[in-house]
Amino acid sequence: MAKICVPVCVRQLDELPRALNAAAKVADIVEVRADCLALADAASVVEKVRNLPRPLILTLRSSEQGGQSQNDLEARRRFWTSLHDLPADALIDLELDLVEEFSQGESAGRLPIDWAKVICSHHDFDRTPDNLREIFDRMAGTPAGTIKIAVQAADATDCLAVFDLLHHAQRDGRKLIAIAMGQAGLMTRILGPSRASLLTYGSIDDESGTAPGQLTAAELRDVYRIDLIDRATQVFGIIGNPVSQSLSPHIHNAAFAANELNAVYLPFEVGEAIDFIRRMVHPQTRELDWDLNGLSVTAPHKSIVMQALDWIDPVCREIGACNTIVVRDDQLHGYNTDAAGFIAPLRAALGSVRDVRCAVFGSGGAARACVWALKQEGAHVTVFARDKSNTEFLAETFGAQAGSFPPATFKGFDVVINTTPLGTRGACEHESIASAEQLQGVRLAYDLVYNPPGTKFLREAAVAGCQLLGGIEMLLAQAVEQFKFWTGQQPDLQVMRAAAFARLPSQITERPSS
Repeated sequence: MAKICVPVCVRQLDELPRALNAAAKVADIVEVRADCLALADAASVVEKVRNLPRPLILTLRSSEQGGQSQNDLEARRRFWTSLHDLPADALIDLELDLVEEFSQGESAGRLPIDWAKVICSHHDFDRTPDNLREIFDRMAGTPAGTIKIAVQAADATDCLAVFDLLHHAQRDGRKLIAIAMGQAGLMTRILGPSRASLLTYGSIDDESGTAPGQLTAAELRDVYRIDLIDRATQVFGIIGNPVSQSLSPHIHNAAFAANELNAVYLPFEVGEAIDFIRRMVHPQTRELDWDLNGLSVTAPHKSIVMQALDWIDPVCREIGACNTIVVRDDQLHGYNTDAAGFIAPLRAALGSVRDVRCAVFGSGGAARACVWALKQEGAHVTVFARDKSNTEFLAETFGAQAGSFPPATFKGFDVVINTTPLGTRGACEHESIASAEQLQGVRLAYDLVYNPPGTKFLREAAVAGCQLLGGIEMLLAQAVEQFKFWTGQQPDLQVMRAAAFARLPSQITERPSS
C-alpha cells in the first residue's frame, strides 16, 4: 500500500497538537515543518510530537529550499545538533548541504541521530534540471538512509526524469522519495509509490498544501485509489493546457471503481502534444514502462494530435478534431465523442434541432464538433469567432454561415452556443461571449464550459429569459462513449454524474422549458 505523508505547517507551537491530530487521522506518516513555526527550538518541538499516533518526519527547511521562515545555516545547525529523545520511529529531513557537513570533516559526528533515520533532501522550485542523475549520485554518496528529490515540472514530459530516478534507485537498492512538483508533475505523486517511491505527500485539505501541485490525502485515496495502484494498473488520462479544473479524473475514476477495474485516470498538463505522445504514449516510442491505454484530449490539442495517430475514425477525420485516443495493437486510434456528447442534451432540450437557428461562438476543436453535429441534424448554423479567417474557414468547411464579429445582437437566433474557454474557472471566469441585452429573444443558451456551472454567460442568459443548458451534460455524454471505447464496458452514468456534481459548486437555477 502507498504511504501518504501529510505535512503540518502552523505558525504557533500551541497550534501544533490540534494540527497533528487532524493530520494523523488521514496520514500514514506526519511531517512536522518546524520552519513554519515562528519560534521553535528542537526540545519544544519534540515535546509536542512525543505522543503522535503516527510515524514522524521532522523538517526544518531552509528558505532556499522552500522553507517558510528565514533559517540561516547556523540556526539550522543549532536546531539539529540539539535534537534529542526523538520517538523511535521518527525520521529527520536534512538538506544536502547539512548532510554533507555533518558526515565529513570537523563537523562529523555532531548530528545526534542514526544516519539510517536521515532523509537527505534536495528541492528545485524552478525547473527539472538536466543533471538529476548527478544530483542523485552525489546524495547517494552520503550516509543518509533515504534520499528525497523534488523538482518543478513545466510539462508532463518532465516526469520522465523522475521516473528514471526511481528505476535507478530501485535497481541500486536505495530508498528514494522522488516527486515532480506543480500540476504537470501530478502523475509522480500518484504513480510514484507503485514505482518504489518510499512515500508521497498529501495535504489535510486544499488550503494546507505545502508544495505546488500537492493533492489532498483524501483525493489520493478516494479519487485516485492510490492504495490499489500497482505496476499492472491500466493508465488513462486527459491531456490539455490547462487541465487543473477538469472534472474528468473524478468522473472516470469513479466509473473505474464502480466497474471494479484496476485502472486510474490522470490529468496530464501538456504543452507540446506531439512530443508528449512520442515520448510517453505511443507504444513504439514511449520512454516509460507503463500500461497506458487511452487519453482524453482537450484544448488546445484536439486538432494537432491527429498528426500523431495511426488510424482516425471517419467521423473524427471529417470533424477535424480528436478528443479520444485509444491504444490498440501498438497503434493509436483517434475518435471524436464531442459531437455525440454535444448534440444529445440539445436534442433532449428542444425535441428536434432541425431548422433551428444556431449561433456557434468559437472556432476550435469543440466548435468544429458542434457545427458538424448541428449540420448533421439539419440545423441552420452561423459561426462567430474573433479571427475572421478562422470563422470563414470553419463556416466553409461545414457549409455554415460566417457571422461578423463582434455581433451587435443574437436576435434572430434560437440557440446561442459558447464553445470557447470564456467563463472557465480561473483567469477568464468573469468573461462572457454575450450580454443579457445581446441575448434578448434567444430561446436557449448552451455553454460548453462546465466549471463553474453558473458561468457569466449563463447568468446573462438567465436575465435575458433564455432556457439554460450547461456543459456538464455534454461532458458526461461524451465521457460515457470514451469509457466504452477504452474498456469495452458500459459505465454507470449515475455514478459519473454524482462524482461530477460532488466537485461542482451549487448549480445556477435553470429556467424551465416553455
